[in-house]
Amino acid sequence: MLSALLVTGLAACATQATAPAVPGDTALGPVLVDAKRMTLYTFDRDNAMPGKSVCNGPCATNWPPLVANAGDMAKGDWTIITRDDGSKQWAYKGKPLYGWVKDTKPGETTGDGFLNGAWHVAKP
Repeated sequence: MLSALLVTGLAACATQATAPAVPGDTALGPVLVDAKRMTLYTFDRDNAMPGKSVCNGPCATNWPPLVANAGDMAKGDWTIITRDDGSKQWAYKGKPLYGWVKDTKPGETTGDGFLNGAWHVAKP
């Protein structure tokens, strides 16, 4: 029992110490992907308000934010922003990160260039 608790505690610490996304390969080259290996994206309109996401409501339904969990800590190029609803979201080099509901399997990049080129794959 004690060893199981110790292993669980060590796994939680290791999770908090790792980056929230990793590089993955796509037809567009290397991109950042989430834990499910799904492509992550950035939104040009977020640039108007650094450290803030302007993708809320229906936008966030289609472009789900990369959620930062309680206990996650910013480090290096990785920061955590607070969304309008109070939830936390990961950002890389100051750019909030999102998934795209129309990507259905790892390696897809169907959101790149969406909305007159405002959405882009997140590059490592």
